Order: sequence, then C-alpha cells, then structure tokens
Amino acid sequence: MRYISTRGDARQSQKKSFTEILLGGLAPDGGLYLPEEYPQVTRAELDQWRGYSYADLAFAVLSKFVDDIPPADLKALVDKTYTAEVYCNGRDAGKAREITPVRWLEPGLGLLELSNGPTLAFKDMAMQLLGNLFEYVLEKKGEEINILGATSGDTGSAAEYAMRGKHGVRVFMLSPHGRMSAFQRAQMYSLQDANIFNIAVRGMFDDAQDIVKAVSNDHEFKARYKIGAVNSINWARVAAQVIYYFKGYFAGTKSNDEQIAFSVPSGNFGNICAGHIARMMGLPIGRLVLATNENDVLDEFFRTGVYRPRGTADTWTTSSPSMDISKASNFERFVFDLVGRDPAVVRELWSKVDAGGSFDLSATPYFSELPKFGFVSGKSVHADRLATIRHAYEHYGVMLDTHTADGLKVALEHRAKGMSTLVLETALPAKFEETIVEALGRRPERPAAMIGIEELPQRVEVIDVDVDAVKRLIVRNVGER
Repeated sequence: MRYISTRGDARQSQKKSFTEILLGGLAPDGGLYLPEEYPQVTRAELDQWRGYSYADLAFAVLSKFVDDIPPADLKALVDKTYTAEVYCNGRDAGKAREITPVRWLEPGLGLLELSNGPTLAFKDMAMQLLGNLFEYVLEKKGEEINILGATSGDTGSAAEYAMRGKHGVRVFMLSPHGRMSAFQRAQMYSLQDANIFNIAVRGMFDDAQDIVKAVSNDHEFKARYKIGAVNSINWARVAAQVIYYFKGYFAGTKSNDEQIAFSVPSGNFGNICAGHIARMMGLPIGRLVLATNENDVLDEFFRTGVYRPRGTADTWTTSSPSMDISKASNFERFVFDLVGRDPAVVRELWSKVDAGGSFDLSATPYFSELPKFGFVSGKSVHADRLATIRHAYEHYGVMLDTHTADGLKVALEHRAKGMSTLVLETALPAKFEETIVEALGRRPERPAAMIGIEELPQRVEVIDVDVDAVKRLIVRNVGER
C-alpha cells in the first residue's frame, strides 16, 4: 500500500509507505495523504468479520492499509489499544468488551457509542491507537517527535491523554482561548506531564489550525524540530476511524445484504470522511448524513455546491463548540475523490481557499456526481439541540451531549425507508454540563475520575495569533537544533 498527496505536486510526487507518512501530517506540497487506491473488502471478508471482536476487526481493517509493520506487531498494538480496561468508564464488563456498543432508541434508530474512552469523546477511538503507533515507530527509528496540533475541544484532550508519558514524544496543542467548555479546558490544562504543552490562541479554532499548517509548511523548521501531527490531517487518525464504521454496520444489521445510514456531527470532516472511505472500500453504507451546527459551511456545500469558509469574524461560537469550524481540513480528501482524483483540480480549488476565498462547483459535472457518494446534510442550531436533548431524555431515557444532539436532529430529518440509522455519539454529556443544565435542569453524571476536574491547577500559555510566537515556544521547550 502506497500513499499519494491530494495535491500531487510533480516535484513531491514520491509515493510513501504508511510509517513514512505516520509522523508527518501534511504532504510536502501542502496536500493530504490518501491511499493510491482504496483497498476493497469482499463479501467473504464481510461474512468473516461480522463476528470479530473490536480488536480483531481493527487488525483486519488496518492490515488493508498497513504493510510495513509486521503483522504480529500490528496485532499486538491493536490488542494493547482496544481493551475493556481502556474503554470502560464505569460500564458493566459486557458492554466494555464491545468497545463501541449500539444503544437502540427505537427500532431502526440507534446511537453508536464511541465516547467511553479516557477523555469521554470519540477522538479516543483513533488517538489511543495513534499514541501506541507513534511510540512503536519512534522506538524502531531511534527518533523523537514534537507533535503540533489544533483543537476545538476534544482532539486536544484525546491527543494529550494518548501521548502523556510516551517516550520520545512532546505535544504542543493549540486551542481557541475561552471558546471551549470549562470541562474541556480542565481536561487539557490540568495535565502536569512534562511532555505536554498547552497553548491558548486569542482567536478561533481556524486561527489555531492555520498556525499548525503554516508551521508544517515551513519545511526547514519542520525537519529541524521533528514536527508531527495528530489532527485528522494525519492519515492514521482517519484509518483508525474507519474501523468503527465496520463495527457499527455489523451491530446495526442482521446480514451483509442490508444497507445502513450513519449520521455524523461534522466540523472538520474527519469523522465522516472515514465513513466515506469505508463506503468506498465496499461497506454497504446507503447514506452518510452530515450534521452541522450554526457553522454550516459543509451543509451549504452539499446543498449548493459552494464551499465558502467564513473567517474568524463570521464563525459562530455555539453550544456544540467542537464543531465551531468554518474551514474543514479533511474536506480536501473528499473533494479529491469527487473530482476524479485529479490533483491539478484540487490545487486550483485550494489555491482559492488558502487565499481566503471560496469555490463553486454547482455548474460543473462534479456537482452532478455528488449523489453517488451517498451524502445528505442538515443543520442544527442552539434551540434545536436543546429540544433534541429534551426529546431524547423524555422519550428514550438517554442524555445526549450537544454534538450528538445535532446528529440526532439531522438524522430524524433524513431517515430512509428500509435501512437502520446509527447516530455517531460524539462525547458524553458531562463535557458540556452548562447546556445540559439549560436543557434539562439537571447535571449529567460523571465518571468518578472526572469529578472536580475544573478545580485542579491548570497550566496553559496564552498567546496572540502569531506563527512565529508558536515557533519560539517550541524552540524554547525543545532546545536549539
């Protein structure tokens, strides 16, 4: 299996192996890595995989993408990652062993539980594996890495919990100052591990993400200071997320003759991009339901063909803050497939985006190709999520976090006859206590380890939106090279 860049600059067109792209994030030409061809899953494999445990399924799926880690080593890494002890959070042993159980709300409508990892968010599903992969590859190479990431809330804590104490790894995590929930801030900023550095940027998530891209595109600095990525621009993150679409499909269907729909709360397009890839591999996904919040850039594209990032001044601060994103990094991977994997077209489109503009595919043949990819979309605003949280609690006895509520609201608008719908759970409601209290008048329960987390001492450095300031901070903590 070899990987190519979505921008395919002829000067940087060398195809890479999995471990070569694992530590790097962006391709040298500024594009994102994807497999040269999507591996295909046969009916015989689906029949065999249906009864697999999560760890066994992870090994089977990842073996399609990874051919430069010995199979026994890869199996040991996934077995180490996907254990009931890691994904328990007080659940009974049977549920914990499932890793990602389905909670049925009514016939044909369920939640795929993805938020029972150490930081109570779906990002743990990929990040815990990424931490183990990083440590394994770095040890083999005798190298170290300085991870630079941006978070709108959940990626940061998942990355830090996965990487804390890992040999040869430092984490520099940018977040938007004052724009995450108190719980999210506490999860990150209370960590005292020597290899974790939190940086709050006076701006939006998109400002933080732009800084990460700018540093990554400074190839001399990136090479000298061993800069790596854990955001969903990192291919391994997306590959790990593909696994739970297969697991959800098997849990939500009775045979491999059935189709299924997944509803996915979407900000940076990483989670639903994994669903797109699973579908391209041959998983019988009938519909991918994309749910946005007030920051509806992606919904606008799937309705109109116009991709129009908003900019900091026009990005809403909402009660589903992890989706307060107007420039979806992973969207480039999907557009690469939409335009027939033509890197010249992607380069032209993203030259407009990178210059602060937009693009319009509505009058092109590409827009007419959209339906074959199975996407539908919708939007949920604050009043919608409050109403959905109340509805789920009153009718199903289930307390939802704000992002999952957005997913459920849009899922109910796009239910298809003849196929079940699974809403991908984003986080546990404890992470967004303020809105849960507003909706239900009561506080959500927390795992015992998270009680009082906001009262712990916090360690964070606040800076302006400044690429050079971030570089100086990295140099100060890593040392001159």
